Amino acid sequence: MKAGKNLVELAQELERQAQSKRDFLANTQALQLDRDGQTLQIEGNGAIQSASLTGKGDFRVNKHCHMQIGDRIGIPRRYYQRMQETAPVLLSANVNYWLRHNPEERMVRTLDGRARAFLSKRYRPLDNHDLANAVLPAITRAGCEVRSAELTDLRMYIQAIAFEVKSEVKVGDIVHAGIVVSNSEVGAGAVKVEPLIYRLACKNGMIAPDYSLKKYHVGRSNRGMEFEGAAEFFRDETREADDKAFFMKVQDLVGAALEQTKFENIVKRLREATEDKIESNDLPKVVEVTQQTLKLTEGEKNSVLRFLIEGHDLSRYGLANAVTATANDHEDYDRAIELERAGGMVIELPQKDWKAISTAAA
Repeated sequence: MKAGKNLVELAQELERQAQSKRDFLANTQALQLDRDGQTLQIEGNGAIQSASLTGKGDFRVNKHCHMQIGDRIGIPRRYYQRMQETAPVLLSANVNYWLRHNPEERMVRTLDGRARAFLSKRYRPLDNHDLANAVLPAITRAGCEVRSAELTDLRMYIQAIAFEVKSEVKVGDIVHAGIVVSNSEVGAGAVKVEPLIYRLACKNGMIAPDYSLKKYHVGRSNRGMEFEGAAEFFRDETREADDKAFFMKVQDLVGAALEQTKFENIVKRLREATEDKIESNDLPKVVEVTQQTLKLTEGEKNSVLRFLIEGHDLSRYGLANAVTATANDHEDYDRAIELERAGGMVIELPQKDWKAISTAAA
């Protein structure tokens, strides 16, 4: 499990971000990308449910928001990135043309002076601060200890372990039940509640993707709201009531993800995986096929090979642990979580896909 923030650090950063973030519901005609290709200008007046508000500001656009803008207005990503790197004035001209000639209402989310998301007006802002306030008491009630948490540009993660819930995969190889709760405020995926298996010997975390629960951020339409330019977005009481009901469901999902039966089913699959042996003597080729299956980078492939050899376990279970060990050392927290899921995917691969890996030869 990759190291991250502790609970106090998470709480402090969530509170800081809650004070810094600003959201806008904006007609795209009120948006303009500056000639530097990096600054989004928002200006205009608007009304939300009879409350007169103004929306204005210049915001540096982060990588994720650039991607969403390009996707929405139909500029291919490779060409968008090429303009970013070599022709920012051309990028601005392209973006501004399509923002004006295909007007629509969009939600622009900002934090610390940066535009971080360009979303549908139907996007339901389930904020990290509110989710954490709802889910952390449920995690505590479930007997879990938060061992790693993080806030990235894309998501919030909370990884917690129930040390009282444990079993053995092999003699002396103890695993504990755990949970990963994740959320994206910027349209990078659903709210997820996922069972986590924590291996005590190497402190690896393996997510069981087939047992995950998720909820997408799509809410009520904003029909009936009129916009002239941009309006800063404030949640109304109805939305807050909806959010409260949703967060109560998330609390229930925390308990469901830690059910003893579910944990035992996952451990059973891990035990079965210890019997699926790697038949090939060509370990580099085995890991190369694994790379293709899991879409690993070259550096990740090399790391998996090293951990597989060092682990002295040439089985499906050993390969899965080599993938999750790679997650521990990864510099990017988002990618580390993806690798924890990839380790779980190795366990759940169909037999024909496992056969292709285990018998791989040059």
